[in-house]
Amino acid sequence: MRTVLVLAPTAAALALLLSACGGGRAGGTGRLEVVAAENVYGNIAAQIGGARVAVTSFLTSPSADPHLYEPGAAAGLALARARVVLENGLGYDAFMTRLEQAAPSGRRIVVTMATVLGVRGKAANPHLWYDVPRLGRLAAAIAAAFERADPRHAAGYRAGLARFDRSLAPLRREVAVIRRRFHGAAVASTEPVAGYLVAAAGLRDLAPSAFTRPIEEGSEPPPAAVAAMEALVARRRVRALLYNRQTVSPLTVRLRAAAQRAGIPVVAVSEMLPAGETFQNWQLRQARALAAALRR
Repeated sequence: MRTVLVLAPTAAALALLLSACGGGRAGGTGRLEVVAAENVYGNIAAQIGGARVAVTSFLTSPSADPHLYEPGAAAGLALARARVVLENGLGYDAFMTRLEQAAPSGRRIVVTMATVLGVRGKAANPHLWYDVPRLGRLAAAIAAAFERADPRHAAGYRAGLARFDRSLAPLRREVAVIRRRFHGAAVASTEPVAGYLVAAAGLRDLAPSAFTRPIEEGSEPPPAAVAAMEALVARRRVRALLYNRQTVSPLTVRLRAAAQRAGIPVVAVSEMLPAGETFQNWQLRQARALAAALRR
């Protein structure tokens, strides 16, 4: 499934939008304006900041392809007004660089999650919000940015961070249970979306990168990689297939159907947070689905 492209705002258009606007506080309410490239970070930020922050997230649809997203004028305006900006890095949200260059600001605090975790390189998995053991570091970096931007409410941000960290306990326990019960079990993924979760749970992803990377980038894997992936399913060498329901192609649909015919459980995962869910409940639901698949 691919998104419809929206043209990014020109510098001139953005200047017109900004001509009557200040920055840093939302609509005269006194709240700290925050922009998140992905709604996963936006949801975490809203939980930490509570009523003191106004969060705008750009990538929000679980049915959209984030690699094709182009921001419109409204996104440019929101970023120009923001005091704190949260982005993933690793090329996942490269559009943020263009927005930031179109509206430079010396007051803007930018938190790049890849930098927080020290993840770099073209081959790195960009889906950092699946890294359950290090979610606390990401949340702490967000809270620290809020404190720096709004030191008067530092105590409130620290309290919000503590609440969020405590709320991760069920997710951490679930991952620990999977690791204890199924350590070393083989799975396969159509894309490396949940790769950090798979690693944290002690599982082995047998899907060849020659298959998963092209699928992630929207191109066709080489025939040898397709054959290797199909063999994993046909020979039942994996306990579960992790299927990215956010970006679907005829090849991944065919692979999912083959897994179902072979009696291999399919675990649907997504890149963006579905509407109406909190980050931690969404991740817990997916971890539980993975555990249930492994028990079959």
